[in-house]
Amino acid sequence: MRAISGLWRWRHNPLRRTTDLVEAWVAGAAVLLMTLAVPTTGWICGALTDDALLESARAQAAQRQPTTARVLRAAPARQSSAGDPEGAVENRVRRTVVAEWTAPDGGSRSGTLATGVRTADPGDTFPIWTDERGNPVSRPIDRDTALAHAVVAGLGAAVLAAGLVEGGRRLIVWRLMRRRYADLDRAWAKSGPDWGRTGAGS
Repeated sequence: MRAISGLWRWRHNPLRRTTDLVEAWVAGAAVLLMTLAVPTTGWICGALTDDALLESARAQAAQRQPTTARVLRAAPARQSSAGDPEGAVENRVRRTVVAEWTAPDGGSRSGTLATGVRTADPGDTFPIWTDERGNPVSRPIDRDTALAHAVVAGLGAAVLAAGLVEGGRRLIVWRLMRRRYADLDRAWAKSGPDWGRTGAGS
């Protein structure tokens, strides 16, 4: 921000270097991009993600049907080792059962399912989703989930765009600083041997 505020003062300053002016313009461009391009990028990415997820949700809702599964018996629990704590947690949270359900074509299906119900005794029922052939599938994406994913995608795109802008600004400033040091080294090499003797008559 100091470079931007100093841009007006540097217009006719005899001590102004070209790199100072370039740095000020780069800082101004970065601020402009941060305030306009970064939010726009996040908004566009979020909107596109939301549209894609809603289209996917509509397709899933058309292809998947809810039904009720009935527990036949408990399935053998997956053995978890000491090095697999996630397996032990999953065994406590989700129960694996052998169940039967009705497919969309009216036929009966059965298989091993994981359910989050508290009890999984024979005869208990729980809701599941199936595809057209009656195979168990995950629940279709709902509007709130799609919106949450779109918001995360938009924020991620905005943060990435901001990082690119700031990274580009820092890279340009770094190159300008190297150029300043190179100019200073050349000026010092030219005037260094005579420094201190000017006007001494030697």
